[in-house]
Amino acid sequence: MTVKDSPSKSITRRTVLKAAATAGALQLVPPFIIKARGETPIKIGMVDPVTGTYAALGTSEINGAKLALKQINHKGGILGRPVELVVEDSAANPGLSVQKAHKLIEKDRCSMLMGSVSSGVSLAVSPVAKEKGVVYMDTGGHIDAVTGKDCHWTTFRICTTTWMLAAGNAKTIADKFGKKWYFITPDYAYGHGLEADYTKLLTSFGGTVLGNALSPLGTTDFSSYLIKAEQAKPDVLMILTGGNDTVNCLKQAVQFGLQHKMTISGSLQEMENLVALPPAALMGWWVFEWYWDQPGVPHVKEFVHEYRKIDKRKFNYPTARSWFGYAGMHSLAMAAERAKSVDAVKVARALDGMELPPEIALQPKKVFFRAGDHQLMSSEYPGYIPKHPSYPHMYKYVDVIEGDKIALPVSETGCKLDYSA
Repeated sequence: MTVKDSPSKSITRRTVLKAAATAGALQLVPPFIIKARGETPIKIGMVDPVTGTYAALGTSEINGAKLALKQINHKGGILGRPVELVVEDSAANPGLSVQKAHKLIEKDRCSMLMGSVSSGVSLAVSPVAKEKGVVYMDTGGHIDAVTGKDCHWTTFRICTTTWMLAAGNAKTIADKFGKKWYFITPDYAYGHGLEADYTKLLTSFGGTVLGNALSPLGTTDFSSYLIKAEQAKPDVLMILTGGNDTVNCLKQAVQFGLQHKMTISGSLQEMENLVALPPAALMGWWVFEWYWDQPGVPHVKEFVHEYRKIDKRKFNYPTARSWFGYAGMHSLAMAAERAKSVDAVKVARALDGMELPPEIALQPKKVFFRAGDHQLMSSEYPGYIPKHPSYPHMYKYVDVIEGDKIALPVSETGCKLDYSA
């Protein structure tokens, strides 16, 4: 209870002098020194996997956020205050992620949240952010519902939706390799949503789904799923898994010799997966969401150079995940500066419709947060794995497709933002 709360308590000169002496003594202990309000840090919490199937992807997102943090603090922080990044390991586990989100908000006093590779984690953290009234920047969970039917005014997303991923290459694969497909699908929100989107697109231009195999997250043995795929005799085996699951699935598909019986391709592909694959398993047409080699695009070379100082891994060229973390952190900082506050409503309003500047967008097309659903309209990079790829030249994109050209209209997403709630 403060003195102000107790007007009846007598305050003597001796009491004041004693309190002043005590305060002076406390200043000798470094943890208690706060010379000015401007030195009180603004904390941003990040829930991302650093262990498990998606560990490599999560580490890239964290490293991208760290580079952005360094740049933000070099320019004076947010509202003249230094910024701290507090990272918690989600292990791609939704239940654990809810606990971590509560810790970051309630114990660590983080003003904003970001992160996620798993769509299940995104769907779990998003309502926590709404309940607690903090802005959450979903960096890497793709399921449509995050900015669709389960959208919240507090949630924004950097990575593209599952619909945008599917629209990025479905027609190309069908036209090039055939319209009878078999899916290997991760058995959680992301996989179910992605398969549904591909199925809708495939059937719209006369294709047929011959079947699907649902694989639990963290599967190491794909043999039973690959046998079913072989028996179905598809034109295309569409692999929708991510992280280590994609690595294991592609390795085993080659061991089964399926590449000689059907086209092996898929949806989202990432550099973190490609560097873990043997040469024989490097194949297929995929979608990237960002690529480090973009000749003529302003600021990309500088970003690559600076990022490689942050990432201490052997394979340390920035990936799409690196850009997710980088763009996500910068977006939160820019919005807070524009709002002149870290208040969630004010930051969210500042993010609505905000376009990323070239040094943050790092791609040739316009990049902006769509006001109707808080989805970032960034580009897709459809392409293929070239013959004899060598790091870091492991992907060849054939197009850069603007996000708002392939995203579902807000009216079809199911999103209804309600700031009053």
